[in-house]
Formats: sequence, C-alpha cells, structure tokens
Amino acid sequence: MVSRFFFFLLLLNTSFSFSADFFTPAEDLKRLKKEIIPHDAKLPNVHLIGDSISIAYTPFVKGLMKGKANVTRIKGNAGSTIAGIKKGWLEDKTYDVIHFNFGLHDLCYRHPEAKVYGKRDKVRGTLSVTLADYEKNLEGIVATLKQTGATLVWASTTLVPEGEAGRIVGDDIKYNKVATKVMKKHHIQINDLHALTTTFDKSLFSKPGDVHFSAEGSLKLAKQVVSEIEKALK
Repeated sequence: MVSRFFFFLLLLNTSFSFSADFFTPAEDLKRLKKEIIPHDAKLPNVHLIGDSISIAYTPFVKGLMKGKANVTRIKGNAGSTIAGIKKGWLEDKTYDVIHFNFGLHDLCYRHPEAKVYGKRDKVRGTLSVTLADYEKNLEGIVATLKQTGATLVWASTTLVPEGEAGRIVGDDIKYNKVATKVMKKHHIQINDLHALTTTFDKSLFSKPGDVHFSAEGSLKLAKQVVSEIEKALK
C-alpha cells in the first residue's frame, strides 16, 4: 500500500513564502466536478498530481482515457514543492502511472499587501521557492513517488506570459531546466507541456497576463498528457 510512503517536505533552508490560497478558475473547478466516470477494475490506474493547470485538463484527460484507464487526481491544487506529497494525495491504491508537476507556485513572488488573487507581486514580493530549494524538494518528491512502483511522468511547467503579476517571464525556463536535470538523473519520462504552450495563440489563454488557459487550451494540453501517459502504460 502506498499510503505509508507519503510525507511532508520540511524545508530548513528555503526562502520565506507568504501564505495564500492557491487559485483555480471557477469554470475549471465546475468542469472537473462534472466529469464522473465509474472505476473499472480491469483497467490500469493513472494518478495526476498538479496545480490549477492540471485541474483544468483533468476532466479532458478522463474523457479521452475512458475505457483505457482509470484516471484520478489529488483533491485540490498541489501548490508548490513546499507542500511535498501530502497525506491523502497517495491513497491506498496501486498506480500504474503517476503524472506530476510543480513549478508555477514555486517561481511566484508574493507580497501580503498585493491586491491581486494569491497576493502575487513580482516587484515588491518574495520568491516562494529558490531554484536550489526547488531542486532539493523535487528530489524528495521523486524519492517518495518512486516507492509507489508506478511509472512516473513529469510535466514541465507551462509558459509564464507577459504581464503576469507575480511571475517573471523566463523563470519558467530556469525552473524547467532544474526539473529536467532531476528527472533525467532518475530516468523519468518528461512531458514537455512548456514547449507546447509556447506555440499557443493568445486566444488559448484565459486572458492576457494569466497563466491559465481557455477550455480549448486545456484540451490541447490534455491530448498531449494522454499521449505521454499512453507511452508510459506501454
């Protein structure tokens, strides 16, 4: 049983981060709640761990994999690597594939007086997780996920667009470089969602300066997620 392998990552040398609720667009949450597909014991089990971008593409992944795999995800938004692997994220189940991602909340700057959701402020704010701590945290997360026996698939952090209030354009590339180093070290399959989102037209984002995507954009992400999961299942 994998429940014995969950743990909280305790950061001793991480940069200070302000407490803030992790935002997920209401329409994405609504779509997620609608997608209920009965479990089929004959099918392989796929588990998704990720932030609001993951929440948005999850119902599409479930639909596209109907009859091919049982797709579950953690409850809520995974947030940053500070959270690590929380109790309940890995249930008493055997997973064939775990598709996971952290990053957008790690590279975010926050300030307690910011007026935008999530207290994001890249001018006055404090970086949530440094690159060095991001690498250490990912190492810990990978070590825990490996103990499940599942095939792991890492999804790179999606694009940070111009005008984002709490994130600096280009930091997505820096954090993905660190993550790639960790994943290659552990021979973990990489789903390059960042590369995909760099090809997106502005209409596929929810609005200018927002890291979230329209339903059409999330569907495009889901199709690539499914493709990578199917590779892993083989």
